[in-house]
Amino acid sequence: MWTRQHKKRNTGRLIVPAISAAFLAYFGFHAYNGEFGIYSRYQYEARTVELKAQLEGVKARRMELERRVQLLQDGTLEKDMLDEQARRALNLSHSDEITIMRPRSSRN
Repeated sequence: MWTRQHKKRNTGRLIVPAISAAFLAYFGFHAYNGEFGIYSRYQYEARTVELKAQLEGVKARRMELERRVQLLQDGTLEKDMLDEQARRALNLSHSDEITIMRPRSSRN
């Protein structure tokens, strides 16, 4: 009768922990760096703050334009406003008028 004696290897005990460590490392990496990870959340929050500031600027500009359009509505037509807009668009003035040129950033 033949008997075989096998020496127990330690590598068999390391397979499950190694696979578990690789599994946790993979999902841990993507939990931090993935599309919806922790790092991306901070980027989304920074972008949200930036877009809210831009939205406030657009809202202010819209209110200004709505105010100017209100001056041109039927029944409340401001002749001075119409004259000012026409002169600015056509770049014209009368010969007896004084024209003051302002930088574009300060114009309304």
